[in-house]
Amino acid sequence: MSATSFVELGLSPEILRAVAESGYTTPTPIQAQAIPVVLAGRDVMGGAQTGTGKTAGFGLPILHRLQPQANASPSPARHPVRALILAPTRELAIQVEEAIKEYGKYTGLRSTCVFGGVDIKAQLAIVRAGVEILVATPGRLLDHVEHKSVNLSQVEIFVLDEADRMLDMGFIPDIKRIMALLPVTAKRQNLLFSATFSGEIKKLADQLLNAPELIEVARRNTAAETVTQSAYKCPQDAKRALLTHIVRSRGLRQVLCFVRTKHGASRLARQLEKDGLETSAIHGDKTQGARMDALAAFKEGKLEVLVATDVAARGLDVDDLPLVVNYELPHVPEDYIHRIGRTGRAGATGEAISFVAPEEEKYLADIEHLLKKKVTIQTLAGFDPSSSSVRTPSPRSRTTHAAKDAPASAPREFPRRERTPAAPAAPAAESRSTREREREEAYARNPDQPPVIRSTAEQDAKSALVHGHGGHGARAGKARPVPALLMKRKSPEPENA
Repeated sequence: MSATSFVELGLSPEILRAVAESGYTTPTPIQAQAIPVVLAGRDVMGGAQTGTGKTAGFGLPILHRLQPQANASPSPARHPVRALILAPTRELAIQVEEAIKEYGKYTGLRSTCVFGGVDIKAQLAIVRAGVEILVATPGRLLDHVEHKSVNLSQVEIFVLDEADRMLDMGFIPDIKRIMALLPVTAKRQNLLFSATFSGEIKKLADQLLNAPELIEVARRNTAAETVTQSAYKCPQDAKRALLTHIVRSRGLRQVLCFVRTKHGASRLARQLEKDGLETSAIHGDKTQGARMDALAAFKEGKLEVLVATDVAARGLDVDDLPLVVNYELPHVPEDYIHRIGRTGRAGATGEAISFVAPEEEKYLADIEHLLKKKVTIQTLAGFDPSSSSVRTPSPRSRTTHAAKDAPASAPREFPRRERTPAAPAAPAAESRSTREREREEAYARNPDQPPVIRSTAEQDAKSALVHGHGGHGARAGKARPVPALLMKRKSPEPENA
C-alpha cells in the first residue's frame, strides 16, 4: 500500500520539517513508490509524466541517506561529491538544485549546481570548497573535470534525470565519459528517471543500472490527464493574430508559447511586442543571465507571453501556468508531451492549444498516434482556413490584396504563400530518411554541450583538402602545395577566408 503522508516514508525529522515548510503533506504516486526503494539502496528506473514530483522522488531519499555524513568541517576533503545528478538543460539543473537546497536546508549537507553559459570561474571556488550533492549539465561537468576542480571517485549515488532528453540532445557520449570517472556500477546506487521510454533508453539503462526496480505511475508517453488539449487549424500567416486574439480576449497572463527555432522565437517576441503584448523570449543563444531574468519576470506575472524553444520544455516550473501554446508543432512527437507538461502540474488543471498549419498536419498525426487519441479541433471566426477571408497579423501584409485579385477560377484555400508543388510519392526508405533528417534538424544544439567534434570521415575530408590525400610522401601537419591545375580553376572563396 502506498504511503499517504511523508511521515510514513521514514524520512528524517529535519527533512520532514523542510517538506512541511514547503507546503507538501501528501506524496505523489511517483514519490510514494520511489522513495522507499531508493532508501533501501536499490537501483531505480522511474517513468513518470513531467510535473508529477519526481525530483522529490529521488531528492528526498538521497538527502536522507547522506545526512549521517554531513559535517561542518572547512576542509574540502571532508565534503567529497557523494551524489551526482545530471540534467540536460540549465533550467532543469537549476530547478533540481533549488529543490535539493530547500529540502536539505536542515541537514547540514552542501549542494551546488554547475552549468554552461556562464563564466566557470565563479563555480570553481564553490566546487573546490567541497559539496556532497552536485547537480550538473554534462558539458560543464566535463569542463570542471578538466580544471581538476571536481573528483567523482567517491560518488555513491548517480542520477540521470530526463534521460530521454539527454539522448535526444546528443549527450550520451558525454555521459559515458562521466560514467568512466565514477566508481563501478556495482559500488554505487544508480537512478534513471525519464518522462518517456524508448529502445535507446532501455539500452542505456542496461549499461547504467544494476538489477533496477521499474517504477511507472502512468502509461508511457502520455500527457497529464489534467491538461485539456485542443488545436486550431490555421495558415502560418494567421497564427500571430490568433495568438494575440486568444491572449487579449481571455485577459491572460503567463502564456508559454513554443516555437521550433531560436531565430523564430526572437522574431515572434519582437512582433508580439509591436502588437502591444508584454513579451520576452528564451532560447539557447540568450545569455544565462538574460534567460534567468526572463523566467523571473514570467513567474512573477510581469509578462503576458514568454516565447521559448524546446530548451524550456524541461525544467520550467511555474505555479498554476494557465496556458501552453504550440505556435509551431514539434517535429518529434515526444517533445509535445514535455511542452504541454509545463501546465497542469502537481495535480492542477491546465490547457494546451496547438496551431496547425497545413504543412504541419503530419506532425499532428504523429502526436495523436503517440497519445493514442485525437486532439480536439476547434474553430474561431476569422481564423478558419476554409474561410474566404482569414485575418492577417499586420495591416502591412499584402497577402489579402493578392487573394482578392486572384482569378475566380483559381482554387485558393489560404492567402497567397510560397507553395511547394506536390512531390510524387517517395519510396519508403527515402521517406524514412527524410523524417530522420527532420528530427535531427529539430533539435537546436544545447549550449551546455562541448564544441562539435567532427566525425572521422569529416576530419579526413578536411585534412585531405588542407594536407592532400594520405600516402605518397604526405606528412602530418604540413600542407602540400596545391597543384597548378587546381589553382587555375575558378572556385569560390575558401571557407577560412
